[in-house]
Amino acid sequence: MVVVGAGPAGASLALLLARRGLPVDLIDATIRGGRPFRGEGLMPSGLEALAAMGLQPLPPAVAQLPLAAWSFFLDGQFLFEAAEPMGSPVPCTLIDQDSLLQELLVQAGRQPGFRSRQGQAATDLLEQDGRVSGVRLADGSALEADLVVACDGRESLLRRKAGLELEIAPSPLDVLWFRLEAPGSEALVRWLAGRFVTVVGASGSYALFPSARGGVQLGWAMEPGRAAQAPTPASPGAWLELWARDAPAPLARLLRTLAEVAVQGPVRLPVRVGLCPGWQRPGLLLLGDAAHPMSPLRAQGINMALRDALVADRHLGPSLLAGGPAAIDAATAAIAAARLPEIRRIQQLQEEEARRADLLRRRHLLRSLLASTARWSGPLLERRWRATQRELRNGSKAIATDL
Repeated sequence: MVVVGAGPAGASLALLLARRGLPVDLIDATIRGGRPFRGEGLMPSGLEALAAMGLQPLPPAVAQLPLAAWSFFLDGQFLFEAAEPMGSPVPCTLIDQDSLLQELLVQAGRQPGFRSRQGQAATDLLEQDGRVSGVRLADGSALEADLVVACDGRESLLRRKAGLELEIAPSPLDVLWFRLEAPGSEALVRWLAGRFVTVVGASGSYALFPSARGGVQLGWAMEPGRAAQAPTPASPGAWLELWARDAPAPLARLLRTLAEVAVQGPVRLPVRVGLCPGWQRPGLLLLGDAAHPMSPLRAQGINMALRDALVADRHLGPSLLAGGPAAIDAATAAIAAARLPEIRRIQQLQEEEARRADLLRRRHLLRSLLASTARWSGPLLERRWRATQRELRNGSKAIATDL
């Protein structure tokens, strides 16, 4: 079989199927490593999937940082803090996604039937008698397969080539990403103390957290669809001052003393949310962002991709070993049927949380009221927020983890 795309869905599925003794070609157009902004949050749902793959505890080669708590500030006023693991079996863990993907590829490379084709692009689908029969590579060569699994991201070329339509949902937010690097970010890392901190104020809202790669990641949320037109600060120093205006006093001091050279960005990562109602054609299956681009909220992209791969392996393993187009097509249909309910639910929860955050950004009087009554409103909001996080953290549907 052929897997296109060596992100979380593609790399983990290739590893699982190769462990079964199946021949797997993993095609990826990019050479991995060095991408500054990737989802770093592994929720308990994603960690559960990795545990089923034999990757829990995470290998030492994967840079990792267990999250200590979630902290919220309104107009500089502390609102509430929820300590990990919030009733889950394990805490949310920040990871360097590049090192996780590299570890998946290293382990897959130990399997005799695995072949990695890094730096090669799949440019088209091969078809025979109405069935996808392989892929065409950028060098013109053809690679035939009983099944092609497209894990080639939210802008999936293979999805378009197959004529599978993506239903686009309104984006709940746009995000500009920054990295705050050494020298100078060390004091900020110490203040964060392993926390994911959200700040909402008159100037806007942002979240910052210590990166598993070192330094700090910061995401600045903007009104949906307006990021390209909205005025933004013209220099790193102006960004630092903007963030400091609404920050609690200790954070504001650290931001105002941070050297401008420590600020990398902004980088606008396209926020595209959608769902493909049909994930398969005869001989083809979509997984991960190719099937369901996720909002960046709560890093659900990587967690849902890992769960996609786990479910796909359970169905595809037996059908590929047995052979036969009918068995393979029945397996791909079963995978989509098993995964669609959870994806729909998680996207709904992401949108609801983004709408609540947007309400706080826009309603000054509501924000001021909550900030001024934080002693009483904080505990009430914490209880409500914890309840809204359960499915985002643990998944909305149990999946079998015995491989």
